[in-house]
Amino acid sequence: MSLKLQGVAQQVGGVVHLHPLDLALAPSQINVVLGTTLAGKTSLLRVMAGLDPPTRGRVLDHGQDVTGRSVRARNLAMVYQQFINYPSLTVRENIASPLQCQRRPATEVRARVAAIAESLRLTPFLDRRPAELSGGQQQRTALARALAKDAELLLLDEPLVNLDYKLREELRAELLQLLRERSTTVVYATTEPLEALQLGGQLLVLVEGRLLQAGPTLEVFHRPASLAAARAFSDPPLNVMPAVFDAATGTARVLGHWDLPLAPEACNVLRTQGIQELLLALRPHQFRVDARSAQHCALEGPVVLAELSGSDTYLHLRCNDVPLVGQFPGIHAFTLGALARLYLDPRDFLGFSLEGATLFAPPAAGAHH
Repeated sequence: MSLKLQGVAQQVGGVVHLHPLDLALAPSQINVVLGTTLAGKTSLLRVMAGLDPPTRGRVLDHGQDVTGRSVRARNLAMVYQQFINYPSLTVRENIASPLQCQRRPATEVRARVAAIAESLRLTPFLDRRPAELSGGQQQRTALARALAKDAELLLLDEPLVNLDYKLREELRAELLQLLRERSTTVVYATTEPLEALQLGGQLLVLVEGRLLQAGPTLEVFHRPASLAAARAFSDPPLNVMPAVFDAATGTARVLGHWDLPLAPEACNVLRTQGIQELLLALRPHQFRVDARSAQHCALEGPVVLAELSGSDTYLHLRCNDVPLVGQFPGIHAFTLGALARLYLDPRDFLGFSLEGATLFAPPAAGAHH
């Protein structure tokens, strides 16, 4: 499957769902669409599927314009976040339904249903109906039906979002394994940056209907094209700090108080462009509770909140009226209102102009840790 969107935009009434965008899916790979709720992810997938026509632009499959072609005439499958199964059919019949529509031989249908059911751990439930299944089993049935079709294009719209954390992790791993065994082009929409990292492949960052960046997932994570793209790919939120660069010393005064040395590459960029005022950004997991090297510097501020999230501790400080959050493995005790010190390596900074354009990123994507 070679799918391209050229100048595609979508507007319903006076509401813009998608601003004009161009993109080409990475064939036979996972293409992750990352964006918050109402970013336009579902609108984008529905245009790709042919369920909704774009207001303008073209959808090309292997160079052929398929913009107006019925979804039934195209070789694709789609799974939504809701559990959509045929309630009157058994699990076996649900999985077999797309194969029967294709008039495949009965022996082939039986074999494929058995193989897919086994891979998604549905074999014990083949004779049950959806109402007799748990939420996770229903979603696995929907996934199995989509996989059984063996479509060239598989569109997954937040398929695991309604499942509990443990089941979501298990199903994601199973799904990744299944997809790697196929040559299917997959588009997987998610609101979660961590899930996007776990899925890998190619990434499309969507914010308020605008495609901000596209490329290999790790490359987009380490070298975001803009502050908006970096914020979309950070959970907990990115720490953004105003700074003033001193070209003579190669330091940046951060939050109006701390003078921190910047990486040589960052200094070169700022000197070359004659930039003094900028925004420095750091992801929460890049803070430390202690200094691990001579390069580590400290920021201080009163503790606003300390909370546990899974096996991590999130520490919220307020430094010169700028909120900061650090994410630390394990359980750490902090006293509300007390001064706390967070350590950072200035080489980890992302640098942005005041308008949000990327100036520099860590040279080796954190290789100095």
